[in-house]
Amino acid sequence: MSRPRQVEEVFERVAIELDAGITRATSVHGGDVAVSFRLDLDDGRRVFAKTHASAPAHHFSTEAAGLTWIREVPDIGVPDVLAVSDDPPFLVLEWIEEGSAVADTEVSLGRGLASLHRAGAPSFGREDRRSTGSRGLPNEPCRTWAEFYATQRLLPLARLAKDGLALPDRAIRDLEAVAGRLLELGGEPEPPARLHGDLWAGNRLVGTDGRNWLIDPAAHGSHREFDLAMMRLFGGFGTQCFAAYEEEFPLGERWQDRVALHQLAPLVVHAIKFGSRYPAAVDRALAGYV
Repeated sequence: MSRPRQVEEVFERVAIELDAGITRATSVHGGDVAVSFRLDLDDGRRVFAKTHASAPAHHFSTEAAGLTWIREVPDIGVPDVLAVSDDPPFLVLEWIEEGSAVADTEVSLGRGLASLHRAGAPSFGREDRRSTGSRGLPNEPCRTWAEFYATQRLLPLARLAKDGLALPDRAIRDLEAVAGRLLELGGEPEPPARLHGDLWAGNRLVGTDGRNWLIDPAAHGSHREFDLAMMRLFGGFGTQCFAAYEEEFPLGERWQDRVALHQLAPLVVHAIKFGSRYPAAVDRALAGYV
């Protein structure tokens, strides 16, 4: 079966960038927007490559920058960026051979996340101001988490949900109301943490040696509770992970009361994208804050 011409053009560019011929290309799962491949090269290397049929501006270079940023923290695995282009759109990473967890995999993840968050960020948001995520959410630098979460997450998402008829008017009003109360709801202020930004279980790989690897970030500076709340939203992470994190970098007082607050943004994104049960989940999350 022949591949689309765009994919063939990407392969040609990848071969030039890596200075190696592609001997075999095998389709692999790569998320809900990208077309992904395992590429075997004639110099013996195996790499991961993905492209996008209609990539937004700076799509892969933004992801590559996020990977490189979180890779600066050595305590957790992040694949090396081998090549990246926005025209044609592609990203090539080192290949991670997946395996199974070992005795300390979850503990290592908790400790690694603590190190990642402690590494910090210049501001809430991104210095390059580039949008992230499948809905292109803004990342303008902000001085406080309350300003960031209101103006760069909840209010833009409320507008998207309203325009797409993804949530009822009452839920839109409640989201806007919560956005106006974040100073009182958000707990004691903390400096911006260095976040993965989309940390569900599918974006954590476990290598053949049991090491954790993070992929597909929506990296930005924000409250560290956001990553941990995202991890709790869809499951897939062990209790040992959270316990190890708490031991390394204890969370603020009454953090449990804020889990649903941080889960609001991903829940609204899912309501916009998938509908189904997510509007009801948004209502349940809002109930504790309105």
